[in-house]
Amino acid sequence: MATDALTKEELSPHENRFTRCFGMPAERVQKKVLNFLNDDVKAFIARSPFLVMATSDPSGRCNASPRGGRPGFVKILDDRHLLLPDVKGNRLFQSYLNMDKNPHVGLLFMIPGSDRTVRVNGRVRILDKEDVLRHVEGLSIHNPDEDAVMLQGLLIEVEEAYGHCPRSFRFADLWNVETIAGNRQSIR
Repeated sequence: MATDALTKEELSPHENRFTRCFGMPAERVQKKVLNFLNDDVKAFIARSPFLVMATSDPSGRCNASPRGGRPGFVKILDDRHLLLPDVKGNRLFQSYLNMDKNPHVGLLFMIPGSDRTVRVNGRVRILDKEDVLRHVEGLSIHNPDEDAVMLQGLLIEVEEAYGHCPRSFRFADLWNVETIAGNRQSIR
């Protein structure tokens, strides 16, 4: 397989060296990637208690950070904007340092027991606590302790949003209750 890179002008939106070798995505797959949150994606995000947030610094060094809360902890402001409150964690601020220099973010939303996921890619603006509270009334933290306080938040402008197929969860058999029970016993 050749690894020569082509310029953007030489490629259609979905054509690249990989699709030339392995085939184009089905039309249905191409059409599911939207630049806004449709009703199905909104419903999934509203029920999701967990996401993984991916960021990268300007040099391309990546970071993936788990985020969680009660379902709906990520607030849907409209078809193009999400608000992700940030609760005090390990204070390394790796994601925030990345986003301070490179505002692009990828979010992978999950619901326990569901083989589906939702992916959202976009640009962020870091908000202070007061700005977060101006956007969302009645914000609460699930399972609070003395360290669980909101520090700041992210306003995410959606560039891509879509439901992702369940194949990886099925390949991993991720939600198999027998495996989960065994892992609880063996991994401590």
